[in-house]
Amino acid sequence: MSTQVSKNIEAVAESIQWFGQAAVKIMNCGKVIYIDPYRVKGNDQADLVLITHSHFDHFSPDDIKKIVAPHTWILCPPDVADEAQKFGAAKVIAVQPGFNDEWHGIEIKTVPMYNVTKNDKHPKSKNWVGYLLNLCHVWLYHTGDTERIPEMKSIKTDIIMLPLEQTYTMNSVDDAAAAVLDTGASIAIPIHYGLHEGSSADIEKFKELLKDKVEVIVLPKS
Repeated sequence: MSTQVSKNIEAVAESIQWFGQAAVKIMNCGKVIYIDPYRVKGNDQADLVLITHSHFDHFSPDDIKKIVAPHTWILCPPDVADEAQKFGAAKVIAVQPGFNDEWHGIEIKTVPMYNVTKNDKHPKSKNWVGYLLNLCHVWLYHTGDTERIPEMKSIKTDIIMLPLEQTYTMNSVDDAAAAVLDTGASIAIPIHYGLHEGSSADIEKFKELLKDKVEVIVLPKS
């Protein structure tokens, strides 16, 4: 990795704000992007809103209403697309795994998001999604509420944001660390922990497992 590429990756990582659970705001490439907005403080104007799946802490109408402007685009799974049409966004696109398009110079890909052993909460049959974004030549992967899935070995990214909770997502911190290595990411950002489960001890173990392999950035909760 060249020094310049490394600086670009760091710059994207520094542009991420975390609200808890899987909710993040990314200010990069001149755009304001929200993924799974939840517990958003105050109002904002999003350029793009990405929804991974329909659970209340990922598809939160009250929070989406706070950030949708007349120019906002929303990408979301089909099972919430009709409701998303009610928010007054410029465009709503229903997406499933395999979506690949460009929006204002940002390439957007969707990949599978599901449980392997906990199939009752995030079944593969729902066709829910994780998002890969190419932000000014830096790939960022927001996994959504997934376990470590076989598809991760064919997903290549610079930055990965993934859950550390272990009841409905990863089976263990070890699995989360292995998922990072599957994708070849150079920066890992743990999300979806600390509200109902996932401890500081989990964070320390995650960092230790990736020591000298991947930079772990622990974002403060906004």
